[in-house]
Amino acid sequence: MRRRPLVLVAGAVVLAGCELPSFGAPDPASKEGSDVLSIWKGFFVAGLAVAAIVLGLILYAAIRFRRRNDDIPNQKASNLRMEVLYTVTPVLIVAVLFGVSVAAEQRLTSTSSSPPMVVHVTGFQWGWQFEYPDQHVTVIGTGEQQTPELVLPVDQTVQLVLRTKDVNHAFWVPHFLEKRDLIQGVDNTVDITPNKVGRYDGKCAEYCGLDHWRMGFDVKVVSKADFDQWVTSHR
Repeated sequence: MRRRPLVLVAGAVVLAGCELPSFGAPDPASKEGSDVLSIWKGFFVAGLAVAAIVLGLILYAAIRFRRRNDDIPNQKASNLRMEVLYTVTPVLIVAVLFGVSVAAEQRLTSTSSSPPMVVHVTGFQWGWQFEYPDQHVTVIGTGEQQTPELVLPVDQTVQLVLRTKDVNHAFWVPHFLEKRDLIQGVDNTVDITPNKVGRYDGKCAEYCGLDHWRMGFDVKVVSKADFDQWVTSHR
């Protein structure tokens, strides 16, 4: 009985890497998004396991120690083993989840010093500019008129340098399962490795004024050959 909580938590962490439902999260379209989804699954399953343990203990106590007669129950003041168990178990659960979170954060926030490709993403009221310095291509537009399109090659790490020309904005692609803020005076960077060809919606996730709704964009993930063709046609 004493080992069951620890076994359940360890099982929850292992199951996080298995083919579990997404629990409401979008199907990730990037390598980093898959890491985020794994953490989400792990915490979700760990929460279910803890809830099941607590509910099981409540039901056990309610049934095992229900009143059967008028005899006075055991008046022992303490149970050292149980007190150690219900003190140590939560500490171990939190420690495991904390360690997994820190490891994932380090992977997701680390950036390459020499990325294969760089795109400068600039947010402004009320649109986006995507500049490819090595390819000499710049795309600019607003979600109301001509929705700007960020085109990325599949299975290639791209470093996004995020800037704003005015107020704070936020770069958010739901299928990447990541969000990064664009803050005045700060060059924020994030490495993204798209791993599924397709078109995905992007949004500004920071309320930036009355026309915040106009700041939509598209992300189009294509093969390397199609990307090279796109660069040639837009250069």
